[in-house]
Amino acid sequence: MLKFFRSSSVVPLEGFEMDSKQWREVPLPPKKEFDVFYSNIVLESKGWGGGLLCLSAGALVTFYSYTLLSLVLEHHAQLGRRQLHFRAMAHDILGPSWGKYFVGPIQLAVCYGSVVAACLLGGQCIKAIYLLTNPDGEMKLRYFVIVFGGLMLILAQMPSFHSLRHINLTSLILCLAYSACTTAASIYVGINNNASEESKTDYSVVGKTKDRIYGVFSAIAIIATTFGNGMIPEIQATIVPPVKEKMFKGLILCYTIVLATIFSVAVSGYWAFGNKSHGQILSNFVVNGNPLLPRWFVIMTITFVTFQLAAFGVVYMQPTNEVLENLLSDPKSHPFSQRNVIPRVLSRFIFVASATFLAAVLPFFGDIMGIIGAFGFLPLDFALPVIFYNITFRPSMRSFIFWANLVVMGLFFVLVVVGYAAAIREIVLDANFFRLFPHL
Repeated sequence: MLKFFRSSSVVPLEGFEMDSKQWREVPLPPKKEFDVFYSNIVLESKGWGGGLLCLSAGALVTFYSYTLLSLVLEHHAQLGRRQLHFRAMAHDILGPSWGKYFVGPIQLAVCYGSVVAACLLGGQCIKAIYLLTNPDGEMKLRYFVIVFGGLMLILAQMPSFHSLRHINLTSLILCLAYSACTTAASIYVGINNNASEESKTDYSVVGKTKDRIYGVFSAIAIIATTFGNGMIPEIQATIVPPVKEKMFKGLILCYTIVLATIFSVAVSGYWAFGNKSHGQILSNFVVNGNPLLPRWFVIMTITFVTFQLAAFGVVYMQPTNEVLENLLSDPKSHPFSQRNVIPRVLSRFIFVASATFLAAVLPFFGDIMGIIGAFGFLPLDFALPVIFYNITFRPSMRSFIFWANLVVMGLFFVLVVVGYAAAIREIVLDANFFRLFPHL
């Protein structure tokens, strides 16, 4: 997501004061590159009709949920209870225990899992570039994950969410560039694949009935990751009141970009490769070490992905950074004093190092996406917003919005359970081939 606003209410670390008259450009966080990178999985598991329907439904429901969440945040701000985090919303609306023991930990787990996923996919991208330039290279994936973790470690020292605004803008440009390159490449390969009847693309959904059913639910969890954000309250807190109209415009711009990138990559990729498509769409462009496109073009496209992933990972570190710095910093000292800088650098080093370690140990990215979607994004971005709205505004039981919210809430709580079970099943199946620091 990305949208620039002029704001005078940037959220500082709790305890530190900032000039309330200072106007700043504040970005919404970048769309996750791996959403685009893996979007063809949804079509592969459901076929044309089911895949497009689920992608459209995911976009529609999350846009609706984010709009409701924005209204709830503004309502409480007008009452003098400005909520800066998901856990603060849960604390005020559901009760202190919900914010402290349920919503807060889920959000932090989602953000941490997203950083792990970024490190893993970033390492895979760097290794892909290495093999394209050195086909006989024997370096293992874990070393490239560490290299990407080093890049993340440098960017992680950005002091605040506001300081990432230029990185976010660069991230948006990279995402659009990557999506355009991937779509063009898929069309080029697809035309060649469909040039003769023998090589015509097969779009049937393969696998046993049980595997196909579990695949559908795993794909739903991935859709939640695709359209999930997990940081809407933190984003809205950076906008100067009144925020409703600005936030709505931001969502419109965000979803225009999201739909253009995700649908173009997913549709073109599935059209070109059908049910033989790899989970990582860029893997389809290299067969037995030989690129189907000019080598420089593939390297350029992967480079776009690599740097965008770094930007995404740094943004999703911010909620955890804020919690750690509230625990470790001294609000009476200057934010850039030695007393506050040293704990900040050390805590972020430990955060990135641990995420890099897990990415090197657990290289099953599709499974990680399923767990993140089922455990985190489904409740945070699909179910909780409608619950918050119904409790805050108490719409009449005869109104359409009350029952619409109730249906959304019930449906996605069921999907949380089923999606989580499907993701765990995939991990159990992959465990047969699992080893620590695998030779990939």
